[in-house]
Amino acid sequence: MSLFAKRQSALAAAAGTPPARRSLRERAAPVLAVMKKPPAAVAGAGLLLLGAAALFLTVLGDPRAGTPSARVSLTREAVAPPEAPSGLDAFSAGAMGLYQDLTTADAGLDPSGAAGGEALITLPDGATVAGGSSITAPRREAQPLPASPIAGLSQPGPSGPLPMIATDGRVPAQAYARPFRANGKPRVAVIVGGLGLNAVTTRAAIERLPAEVTLSFVPYAEGLQGWIDLARAQGHEVMIEIPMEPTGYPDNDPGPYTLLAEADANDIQARMAWLLGRATGYFGVTNYLGDRFMTSETGMTAFMGVLRRRGVAFVDDGSANHKPGAWSRASADRVIDETQSPTAIVGQLNAIEALAKSRGQALGTGFSYPVTVEAVARWSAGLDARGLQLAPASAMAQRPGR
Repeated sequence: MSLFAKRQSALAAAAGTPPARRSLRERAAPVLAVMKKPPAAVAGAGLLLLGAAALFLTVLGDPRAGTPSARVSLTREAVAPPEAPSGLDAFSAGAMGLYQDLTTADAGLDPSGAAGGEALITLPDGATVAGGSSITAPRREAQPLPASPIAGLSQPGPSGPLPMIATDGRVPAQAYARPFRANGKPRVAVIVGGLGLNAVTTRAAIERLPAEVTLSFVPYAEGLQGWIDLARAQGHEVMIEIPMEPTGYPDNDPGPYTLLAEADANDIQARMAWLLGRATGYFGVTNYLGDRFMTSETGMTAFMGVLRRRGVAFVDDGSANHKPGAWSRASADRVIDETQSPTAIVGQLNAIEALAKSRGQALGTGFSYPVTVEAVARWSAGLDARGLQLAPASAMAQRPGR
């Protein structure tokens, strides 16, 4: 038989018989041989563990099922806009950062500078004022005043040069005041205070307010003399703010050199020496708070006596009610920005106009909030056309007995 025939015969014989069966042990022998090797054993154990975990999750679902649970919908609330700081906030070191960082975005204002829901105020001359934190009034041309110190008007003090009456009779209240010539129209004056703490608003007040607007500086301000020099170079007369004890002291604390109602004359004089020695070039001082201090006969007498002997004016915010005693005196008729909105501020400025027309002159005072600086800058531009003359605060001060 040929080879081909033998092969066909073998295949035919095998075709009818089932294959030989092998036991499970024989079939698994190759796998077990591999699994006995250490790397394969570890890998196999890992796969077995993963498989068991997958089976567990598939069958039972959430592994935390059956435990107590609660589902809460969280919504992030919008951050409330920071309130504009009060004068006390600006005096305290803790709040200075808030005031320094006050921007349109932080205050929740739209880019146009208008406060949400606040109408744009149109002044009689067509200028507008909005409640933004930016100051857009145009810069003014400088009208420089003589640089300080003026010879003969200061003497060395324990903390710096103190104002004094010169041997020829000149006094700081006159020499450092902005010259003023009345033109026969009713006079209005405005003091903007709280300056020196915030560089942006301080520079804006100096550069954008008319030279006739009097500027008042915080005695604790860093670089105080530099700010006063800059203000005088622009044409503004300046004052220093004297912190006085308010109701609620010490919770309401205007600073370490606050004049206290229960202090004796020596303590008042010592604190005044530090405050007045902070800089030169101011014609007068104004109060910062002080409703309680002003009820102290001893304290006010000592305070006024220092100013009288040194030839310095005292222009208060209306709290002192024209009490005499300093070299010269004036009291404000209105605080223009107790409500910090364009509507309220322009309303107070209009009231000052009405007072001036009825009695010949009127004086307002406010804080250096951006909205205040903007409102005063825009309002003052149309005074002449409305039959009024803008005057420095020193022009309102009178010598006792006059």
